Amino acid sequence: MLLFDGAFRGGNQLRSPLLVVGSLGLDSLKTPTGEVEATLGGTAAYFAMAASLYTDVWLVAAVGTDFPPAYRRALEERTVDLTGLQVLDGETFRWSGEYGADLNVAHTLEIHLNVFSEFHPTLPTAYRQAGLVFLANIQPALQLEVLQQVEKPSLVAVDSRDLWIQMSRDELTEVIRKSDLVFLNDAEIREYTREANLVAAARSVLALGPRLVVIKKGEHGAILVSQEDGMFAIPAFPHELVADPTGAGDSFAGAMLGYLARRGGTDIGALRRAVVHGSAVASFTVQALGTERLAALTMDEVLQRCRAFRYLTQFDDDVEGVWEKGT
Repeated sequence: MLLFDGAFRGGNQLRSPLLVVGSLGLDSLKTPTGEVEATLGGTAAYFAMAASLYTDVWLVAAVGTDFPPAYRRALEERTVDLTGLQVLDGETFRWSGEYGADLNVAHTLEIHLNVFSEFHPTLPTAYRQAGLVFLANIQPALQLEVLQQVEKPSLVAVDSRDLWIQMSRDELTEVIRKSDLVFLNDAEIREYTREANLVAAARSVLALGPRLVVIKKGEHGAILVSQEDGMFAIPAFPHELVADPTGAGDSFAGAMLGYLARRGGTDIGALRRAVVHGSAVASFTVQALGTERLAALTMDEVLQRCRAFRYLTQFDDDVEGVWEKGT
């Protein structure tokens, strides 16, 4: 496996920095392993912390005047530029949820949009030159507002969820048509395409124009489907104990796009390694509540986990040898 293997080699060349537009919030959650109140959360928080391991990150979101300065510092210490952060009068977006024995299902207890209901992304002048753009899981109408402001990005990636599939399908389809890479989990892509088979569902999304689709399968890993290069699948890293799956998908996307930004290209080798990096970082995210483990994560740990993934998935290519030898 080549890790950070130097200059761009083929594929589509990319430009940094990496722009993320999404939500910052205060999460209260309870899992079988513990609970936490008003911790740093939101799609943009998980994505930015993961991506900042690899490249400079520009973040656009909205918070209230109650947003703790310590959480702002935690992002800035990870080289996340907060020039685009809007501080509005009122309270920050808040979510509370609970996980039972099935950690694939989050039970929302309360959700308060607060100032996020007033959010309209306004990109600082420099941000409009971003090479890579990640439209996190926010309303498709807001994602379209971002696309109207960025100038010739090298790659646009979009994430979404079941709520927007149900309520804003036409706008979401417009966003997908304008994107290069689409992230959806297995339930979401089935709902959006009305295809039961995941491969058929991915092909249906690709037919709209994107070059790449990543299907997130939680504890069962992820599948990358490409127009040009077929499929690549990777399992989730096996853990004896998972503390909290919140934000795993966003940290996966952050590490994947962060790796591509640092790599400088999207040839098939880079894409496959990016998926491995995404899975590696997500495997750390789930080991503690909220962003706690992600905030302390180092690149040395990520590279070690990538090597473990290689060992986990590698096998002798002499798969027919036993039959040829007659044993």
